[in-house]
Amino acid sequence: MKRVRSWTLVSGAVLFGLIVLVALVSLVWLPYDPSDMTGGRLIAPGWPHLLGTDKLGRDLLTQVMVGARIALGAGAGAVAIGGVLGVLAGIATGFAGRWLDDALSALLDVLIAFPTLLLAMLVVAARSASLGSAVLAIGLGMVAVVARLSRVLVKRVLAQEYITAARTSGTGWVRIVTGHVLPNIWPTLVVNLALQFGVAVLAEASLSYLGLGAPPPNASWGRMLEEAQATVYTAPAGVIAPGVLLVVLVLGVNLIADGLRDALDPTRRKRA
Repeated sequence: MKRVRSWTLVSGAVLFGLIVLVALVSLVWLPYDPSDMTGGRLIAPGWPHLLGTDKLGRDLLTQVMVGARIALGAGAGAVAIGGVLGVLAGIATGFAGRWLDDALSALLDVLIAFPTLLLAMLVVAARSASLGSAVLAIGLGMVAVVARLSRVLVKRVLAQEYITAARTSGTGWVRIVTGHVLPNIWPTLVVNLALQFGVAVLAEASLSYLGLGAPPPNASWGRMLEEAQATVYTAPAGVIAPGVLLVVLVLGVNLIADGLRDALDPTRRKRA
């Protein structure tokens, strides 16, 4: 069982690492300029365009490489926003009194039920369509999910006898949070945030597909899928290339989350 779980983590790291490598390479080298439209329309994969060109004559390999950068940036940005705000809100809710805790919990349930797409539309209406607006909307939509999990974990830790002893001895709440709460909740939070990273990547692709994400000439995978859907039969590479990379990235992140869950959960290690 340990070997299977370790291979789960390694497999996820390899898949995720491939996308990271593509994104890093795109920072220093690209086959063509992302806005270069001189390659000819809908050229089949081959030399010198290894993945072919899109309907505007842009090199698809260049587009998907830039898209990897956008996908990773969107996932990391959304997780940073949702993780920081969500953990802070969860800790505050966990320390709140009963009536305030009930009110905040009800508010979190309402926020979780609020559609991310609608939130994105509101953010875009206030800020205009951009990658930053999409990341902000996805991150804000993630806050309630992370906060509710953090609240449950914080409540569980605060119910322990050593926390009662620490409070009785006069230990301040800041010391309790940093010395007891965070060290005990971070393993579960790391796994959840890894899963949320994959959700954020898919959400960014969906928003870009609908025209609410990164505008042209930014080569978001979601926008590439939207632009290529009209030529999917005549030039399938325009759909296959970003679609496969999107699946690889999300699958890699989910495998990493599954591997981390098994590695960080002592009860699972004990059963193994």
